[in-house]
Amino acid sequence: MSDQKPLAPAEAWRAVAACFLSSWALLARRRVHLPRERVGTRIRFADGTSARVYRETRLGSGLAKDPCTLVVVFRLRLVHGPGHALFRAESLLNTPLFVGFPGFASKLWLAHDEDGRYRGLYEWDDSQRAEHYARSLWRVLALVSVPGSIGYTVLPGLRRDDVLADPGLVEGAARDDASDWWRATAGTRQ
Repeated sequence: MSDQKPLAPAEAWRAVAACFLSSWALLARRRVHLPRERVGTRIRFADGTSARVYRETRLGSGLAKDPCTLVVVFRLRLVHGPGHALFRAESLLNTPLFVGFPGFASKLWLAHDEDGRYRGLYEWDDSQRAEHYARSLWRVLALVSVPGSIGYTVLPGLRRDDVLADPGLVEGAARDDASDWWRATAGTRQ
């Protein structure tokens, strides 16, 4: 498990800016897709919480050559009740902040869980690229998130959909904080 901290501000914001520019080219070439097959699926986690997939974003086929699963978590500041629906609707506008990062393959957007936490479940190409993205994204999330609520887990060599289909694949994966917020245990269609 790596350090759970953001990149230095200048490095992170340069990466986000480069991603933003790359994203527009991908969007213009219609390489970004929003499949609906998984929307509505409820994913349960080992910490006892669950969350519903409200969007999927995929670049091309959505499959990575050197796959890893990335799970990101955060809790929004000042968002309660009906504000969650507004956040989910406007979050589509955040797409240019991640699809242009090198290695992005696909993302499942999860609604807030019982503890008010949002998660993103990604398939990424190359675990070092996933780590770089998560540490860059931290700077963006810090603008709108409760301090101390941001975290991520990178699971090298595992496709996201395989992890969701067989949660046993991550047995024994260690994390420094010993929390299970990241470990999916089941997904059910609603």
